[in-house]
Amino acid sequence: MITPKWLKTKCQPIGISDVILFLTKSLFNKKTFNKNFDIGGPDILSYKEMLLGYAKHRNLKRSILIVPVMTPKLSSYWLYFVTSTSYKLAVSLVDSMKVEVVCRNNSINAILNIQPIGYQKALKKAFSKIEKNEIISSWKDSYISSGVHHNISSHIIVPSYGCFKDKKKRKFHNKESVVNKIWRIGGETGWYYANWLWKLRGLLDKTVGGVGLRRGRTNLNSISTGDAVDFWRVLYANKNEGRLLLFAEMKLPGEAWLEFKIVGNQLEQTATFRPLGLLGRLYWYSVLPFHGFIFKGMIKNITKHNRITTN
Repeated sequence: MITPKWLKTKCQPIGISDVILFLTKSLFNKKTFNKNFDIGGPDILSYKEMLLGYAKHRNLKRSILIVPVMTPKLSSYWLYFVTSTSYKLAVSLVDSMKVEVVCRNNSINAILNIQPIGYQKALKKAFSKIEKNEIISSWKDSYISSGVHHNISSHIIVPSYGCFKDKKKRKFHNKESVVNKIWRIGGETGWYYANWLWKLRGLLDKTVGGVGLRRGRTNLNSISTGDAVDFWRVLYANKNEGRLLLFAEMKLPGEAWLEFKIVGNQLEQTATFRPLGLLGRLYWYSVLPFHGFIFKGMIKNITKHNRITTN
């Protein structure tokens, strides 16, 4: 990689588990009242050393060449396109990387008797969680990561007036199998049909400042209200009821919902779009031919080997 000179900036990384430990041990501890402390791990590293340390842990051979320029805007665009971060967060991160972040007063280590783990050990711990699928939450699930500026709770009731809908139904034998497939949708699993088109839509969204598909999902098997799933936000998730409602956070000339609902021995899959003006209507009709086979293929594969008849 050819990188700007901010990769030489020093920082003192700390594991999330240690941050939580500091916070919990500070509660009701009078020695910490009305004081401020810096917390950090035992290693003071440059961002270059952190990147190379990460590569070493992954058994990847990497070389980094630093050029004597800052290029914050270019760096922000690069970070935005190759990672799951939003552009707004990418800009904030790059701007902060100009500033050295090393602990000044870290006497809190002795006060609370905490010895933070080092960078390599923190990496090992993080990847252990990933391999065991034990990630509870992620920054990308935070609502601010979507870049959407309206109240998400106002979309929990799917509208019908002035909306376009694509509704498909398909019967099945095994409810548990169908629900499990729905609860694994997105991320590494994909969307069960024409994944390359979903990826293309994500890339197009990314080019116009949207979230794209890189957010994926935090957990492969579980899903909860508020989670991010690719460029969707989970509005409602009830596995016993067999209902999952998603709201689109991609850039659109309108608002979109995708709902999966079990009714008896039948899966109902409904895509709803509320257009914003003429541009929204033109958008719907332009993607309608793709919706025809994408949504049909998706519900077919979700209920595959379980179907009785097709509606």
